[in-house]
Amino acid sequence: MHIDIKYMRRALQLASLGEGLVSPNPMVGAVIVAADGRIIGEGYHHRYGGPHAEVCAVNSVKDSDRHLLSDSTIYVTLEPCSHYGKTPPCSKLIIESGIPRVVIGSADPFKEVCGRGIKMLREAGVEVMEDVLREECDALNVRFLTAHRLGRPWIQLKWAQSTDGFMAGINEDGKPYPVQFSTPVTSVWMHRRRSMVDAIMVGKNTLEIDHPRLDCRHWPGRAPRRIEPRHDLEVQMHELYKEGVTSLMVEGGPTLLQSFIDRGLYDDVQIEISEKKLGEGLPSPKLNDKL
Repeated sequence: MHIDIKYMRRALQLASLGEGLVSPNPMVGAVIVAADGRIIGEGYHHRYGGPHAEVCAVNSVKDSDRHLLSDSTIYVTLEPCSHYGKTPPCSKLIIESGIPRVVIGSADPFKEVCGRGIKMLREAGVEVMEDVLREECDALNVRFLTAHRLGRPWIQLKWAQSTDGFMAGINEDGKPYPVQFSTPVTSVWMHRRRSMVDAIMVGKNTLEIDHPRLDCRHWPGRAPRRIEPRHDLEVQMHELYKEGVTSLMVEGGPTLLQSFIDRGLYDDVQIEISEKKLGEGLPSPKLNDKL
């Protein structure tokens, strides 16, 4: 078992290289290990629409090593697909390559896969071991897994505030004005987080007050699609999922953020607390005491 853990950790390292580039697909890594313990093939999903990790791993095997496939193990962080999408089924490729053993980290909840890949492999006589480092593999693709299990995007609430709990200042006319809370380092960190989601939501007030660019200019990656909230958030979330949005960052003002909190409609909360103290201003959202 410790050998399987060792190579699955390598597959996880490879999978993480697709961060910010593969969504709405999951990050997946694959490692092919010969019977003597030598890695003869590696691969990961580089970009959405591109070859899957298993394809990259099999294609990376040298001609001089291809005879070793019939006595090898392939380690994959996510269940190999079993359907024709943008690429052919990876389970079929594994079977045709003659690899006799597959070790899988996470099961795939996507309705087109959802155990079918494992079933296809076993029916072809391939030995399959499941749930190796499942917790780590699930954590890597928490956005993808949450979306397909709940039928809505994985939702992250994000805001910055003063140390005394205000998101913005208030001027003499009683109107809010923006305050710079982020540092150069935390700005880069947040742009990385943005690159990892499909869409970002802000309300009209935030757009008028802060004039945010909502891009990823400090981090390489795709800028998220901008979305404005509608009245029925639950319905909107399910519609976004149907459109292929698997992850959403909410960067709005306190009213919008509080509406998500009150509905329990979130999976992750990121709060940046500055050393600045305002004394008065626009109060930050209030989290449930039980959180």
